[in-house]
Amino acid sequence: MTEKEKMLNGEHYNSRNPELIKTYHKARKLLKKYNNLDSELTQERTQILSELFEFKGTDVWIETPFFCDYGENISIGKNTFINTNCIFLDNNKITIGKNGLIAPYVQIYTASHPIKASDRILENEHNSRYITFSKSVTIGDNVWIGGNSVILPGVTIGNNVTIGAGSVVTKNIPDNVLALGNPCRIVKEL
Repeated sequence: MTEKEKMLNGEHYNSRNPELIKTYHKARKLLKKYNNLDSELTQERTQILSELFEFKGTDVWIETPFFCDYGENISIGKNTFINTNCIFLDNNKITIGKNGLIAPYVQIYTASHPIKASDRILENEHNSRYITFSKSVTIGDNVWIGGNSVILPGVTIGNNVTIGAGSVVTKNIPDNVLALGNPCRIVKEL
């Protein structure tokens, strides 16, 4: 199994593997072009996002700057708006449905590490590295995620959900609810 296959399978993997580093550098080049492109050049913006992402529906709009690790693990449904300074660490699949609203500074993480330092760090006489694994994140259709929210690895957010600003989403959120807080919790059905 390749390191990329391990990564997408949720197993421990070497994030400094040459194949992953190559994909990382490709994403950095595309992000640099995108983040520095005049906002009126909509066709060029669309082309770069189509090259960067696994899937991009029609009328997806992403404000700059935008950041991600690989890009190729991100799928975004039609008519979704992603505001400025969002960070998507797509070490695993990030799937966002249609008609999404992602506010400024939203962070979506798929990468994680063991909590205990002795389990997290591998050392030998030549170097050391850390153990990394990842879990996918899925966000349904018609979801609004408020600014400065953080979505942790392995979370699924259902359809027609509103996540309040500043939330830290640590667990799955079902359809048709308002949820907020740290940790994020359901406050009412919608």
